Amino acid sequence: MPYSANPQGHRTRRRPMSEINVVPYIDVMLVLLVIFMVTAPLLYQGVDVDLPQVDAQAEQDPPQEPLIVSVDADGRYYLNMADDPEAPLDRGELSRAVMAILTDSPDKRVLVNGDSNVPYGDVVSVMVRLRDAGAAGVGLMTRRPDGEG
Repeated sequence: MPYSANPQGHRTRRRPMSEINVVPYIDVMLVLLVIFMVTAPLLYQGVDVDLPQVDAQAEQDPPQEPLIVSVDADGRYYLNMADDPEAPLDRGELSRAVMAILTDSPDKRVLVNGDSNVPYGDVVSVMVRLRDAGAAGVGLMTRRPDGEG
C-alpha cells in the first residue's frame, strides 16, 4: 500500500480516489456543440435552383371555362369571372366573389395566373384564400418555355 508523510512526520495511508474526472468529457461536449451550431443553419438555408421547364400538353376541350385568378407584378388581384375582369380586387372582394361562383358551380376548375415577378408567398397566399373560399383544387398556369401558348 502506498504511504505518504504528513506534516507531523507520521505516515498515513492514502485512499484510492473515487472521483471521475469529467473535464475531458466537457471538452468533447463543447466541441460537439460548436460543430452542431455551425452545421445546423446550413441545413435550413435555401439553395438557388433553376427549375426545369417542361413541355406539357394543353388540355383538349375543357368541359367549362375555368375560374382564373390573376396576380400582376404589383400584387393586385383580378378575376376573369368578375363583373369587370379588368378591375383589380382586394383580398376580401376576391374571396367573396370566388365563394359566390363556387357555390353555384362547385366542380369548376380554379387556376392561378401569377406574374413571374410576384413573390412566391403572394401566390401561395392567393392559393390558400381560394381553398378557404371552397376550391377543391387549385392549379397554376404556366407558359411553354418557347413562348407558345
